[in-house]
Amino acid sequence: MAKMVPLPSRGMVPERDIGKAPILEATHLGIEFGGLKAVDDFDLTVGRTEIAGLIGPNGAGKTTVFNLLTKVYQPTSGTVLLDGKDTHGMSAIQVNKAGIARTFQNIRLFNNLTVEDNVKIGMHNHIKYNTISGILRLPKYWIEENRAHEKALSLLEIFDMQHLAEHKAGSLPYGAQRRLEIVRALATEPKLLLLDEPAAGMNPSETAELMDNIRKIRDTFNIAILLIEHDMRLVMGICEGIAVLNYGKIIAKGSPEEIQNNQTVIEAYLGKKKEG
Repeated sequence: MAKMVPLPSRGMVPERDIGKAPILEATHLGIEFGGLKAVDDFDLTVGRTEIAGLIGPNGAGKTTVFNLLTKVYQPTSGTVLLDGKDTHGMSAIQVNKAGIARTFQNIRLFNNLTVEDNVKIGMHNHIKYNTISGILRLPKYWIEENRAHEKALSLLEIFDMQHLAEHKAGSLPYGAQRRLEIVRALATEPKLLLLDEPAAGMNPSETAELMDNIRKIRDTFNIAILLIEHDMRLVMGICEGIAVLNYGKIIAKGSPEEIQNNQTVIEAYLGKKKEG
C-alpha cells in the first residue's frame, strides 16, 4: 500500500501519484434540504490511481456526497473538479461522460435483460453508429455490435463471469449481481469509480475476493476508486487514504492506521465514554 503524501492544497495522494493532477478535488462542498445542512464544507482530494475510502456512521451523509459528486443533487455550495475540470452546471449524464461512474447501495440492474446486455448499456457513451445504421442494420452497426460483444465479455472476465453472459441478470445470486453492477460501471470507461457499499450482503470469502478484484480494477484500468463501506476489514485492508464523515462534516482524514487510532473517529462510531 502506497505512502500518502500531502499536497500544497492540503489534500493527500499516494506517493506514486505525486506530480500528476488529482482526479478529484472537492472543496467546501455542501447541500441543504429545507434549511438542514446534509453535507457541510466537505473537502476531499483523490489521487489519479488511489483507492480511497469514505466512511462514517449510518446517516452521516456518505451517499449524499456520492449524489453531489455525480450531480444527482446539485450542490448548494462548493466546487468539484474532475480531472481538473469544473463540473459546475453539469448534469448526471454529462458527469458520467466526463469520467465518473458509480454503483448504488440498492442494486439497479435491468433484471429481464441478459448479463451481457446490462454491460452493453454501460457502453452507450462510446457507441459509434447512428440511428439509421441501427435501424437498417448497416455494416457500421454490426462492426460496433461485435466490438461491444467482445468488450462485454472481456469486462465480465474480470470477475470470471463471462460464462454467465446469456443469463438473465435477475437470475444471478446476490453477490454476482453486485459484481455485474461494477462491470457495467466500468463499461462507461471511467476515470473515477464510485462504489457505494460494494461488500454489502457478501460473506467473508466473497469480500476477500472483492478486495482482490478492486485492486485488479485499479491496476488494469489505471483509474481511481472511491468507496463507501461499513466493512472495516475491507476498508482498512484496501484503502490508501480514508475520510471520515459524521453529521455531514469531515471529522478526520488519514491512512488506515491513523484513522484506526483517531479518538474522534472512535467516539463517532462507539460514542463518547461517560466520565466518572
